[in-house]
Amino acid sequence: MATFSTVTDASSRIGVYPGSFNPPTIAHIEIAQTAREHHHLERVDLAVSQVPLGKGTVVRPSFEERLAVIKASVAPIEGLGVIVTEQQLVADIATGYDVVVMGADKWAQVNDPAWYRNEAERDRAVAALPTLALAPRAGFAVPEEYTLPVDPLLLEISSSAVRAGRTEWMTAPARAHHERHGTWR
Repeated sequence: MATFSTVTDASSRIGVYPGSFNPPTIAHIEIAQTAREHHHLERVDLAVSQVPLGKGTVVRPSFEERLAVIKASVAPIEGLGVIVTEQQLVADIATGYDVVVMGADKWAQVNDPAWYRNEAERDRAVAALPTLALAPRAGFAVPEEYTLPVDPLLLEISSSAVRAGRTEWMTAPARAHHERHGTWR
């Protein structure tokens, strides 16, 4: 199991926040920034899988279009970056990072043996994770020692709710793109 770290030297500590970010929300950005500060990280990379695990094929927006919006959403924020990966499992994406950031729903997915060949493989993947930084969410349990101190007002924000009409929860670049192109209708 991952361990909680109190290291304060940010010169080389990097975190990763895997997700589809379809679209990126104000909660995604706040969670990434909170993880960066809370774990004293130099940078947090939002990791976007070319083919996300458990998601259907996304026709609109295109991967390139979504990636451009994600990059525009983090560009003005010091210490946030974006990477593209072919990996799908969080344990694989997090390899080489000091901290892995995820929401409680993703934490439930990581622990679900359905995504692995068997429970032993799941247990090895979970044990290999770096330090955890988990954002709470209603209906999902997360170990208290790994819970990020996220503003409770952000906890119901989700990309699914945004796609269902809560466009005020999009990042400014995502909202501007949506208003120009109707991308997330």
